[in-house]
Amino acid sequence: MLSSNLIGNRVIGFTLAILLAFLTINLNVNPAAAQSKGEVPGQALGLNSDADLWRFIRNGNSGNTQLKDELAAVMIQSEGDNWRAVRNGPVSVYGAIGVIGIIVLLAGFYSWRGRITIDAGPSGKTIERFGTIDRFAHWLMAGSFVILAITGLNLLYGRYTLLPLLGPEAYTAFSIAGKYAHNYLSFAFMAGLALSFFLWVKHNIPSKVDIEWLKAGGGLFKKGVHPPARKFNAGQKIIFWAVMLGGFSISLSGIALLFPFQTAMFAKTFGVLNMIGFDLPTALTALQEQQLNQLWHGIVSLVLMTIIVAHIYIGSVGMEGALDAMNSGKVDRNWAKEHHGLWVKEVDEAAKTAKASPAE
Repeated sequence: MLSSNLIGNRVIGFTLAILLAFLTINLNVNPAAAQSKGEVPGQALGLNSDADLWRFIRNGNSGNTQLKDELAAVMIQSEGDNWRAVRNGPVSVYGAIGVIGIIVLLAGFYSWRGRITIDAGPSGKTIERFGTIDRFAHWLMAGSFVILAITGLNLLYGRYTLLPLLGPEAYTAFSIAGKYAHNYLSFAFMAGLALSFFLWVKHNIPSKVDIEWLKAGGGLFKKGVHPPARKFNAGQKIIFWAVMLGGFSISLSGIALLFPFQTAMFAKTFGVLNMIGFDLPTALTALQEQQLNQLWHGIVSLVLMTIIVAHIYIGSVGMEGALDAMNSGKVDRNWAKEHHGLWVKEVDEAAKTAKASPAE
């Protein structure tokens, strides 16, 4: 009889032979034929050397693979180096310069100009500027934007600013909470953005009056200068369209980041631009698409933050009586006459017409 060791060795050898045959059949590999023909991996794809093969892989290609997931099949994605260099370089640096720069600029402006007061002094009489629905739309959009801005800035700069101050445990808890706040409050921002657009777009159509307002610098630089303006002046119209277009853009890129690898926004955009004369790539990989979404989301958000800081300043400490418009909805009549004189006349004329009309 055969010993137990001999039987065990034969069983192991037989098992290994079956596994080798299985792998050879399933991978369509013929080692002897490949050696005799001098083939190299990737030759079927027109790659004739190891250098060609690795160059092919580093460009984000996977070739033929048994992995069903295209993303899992990517071994090396060189564009990730470019994405990291741009994100941690120009985007972070210029973004910080923009946000900090506007704060420093406004501080200097305030020290020179001081608070813009009502020249005629408060009248004690008010006029309704914004109704409840207007103020709800504004604060829904504004409140969510502030939280989105803080949590977004944490993603870019928190590692270098908050982490040393808070320590690893507290910073981790803050970042996790910020992630969920950023994801879910983005929908509140989009709702406020849409509602604000439908409420105010009719008041923000550019007109000739805006040219006069811009020529006078909005009366911001010289006391006693009050250029004509309707319900929204030229400065407010610029902010409105910047927020609407910028907000819509970051909403699209944000949705693409919330639901990754399910959109092709940049490829479609590049396709449209190519039709009008630009030479841009349209065959983007799924990872490239997400990297572009993330960069664009960060760039536009930082630009909006810079603009909104100026808006917050002029609507609060920078101008007397401005904050009342979005708090109570009513502003002093003298303030309204000085900053939105044409609008006050329209409201007064409408009130006189309504009073003169016979009741039905």
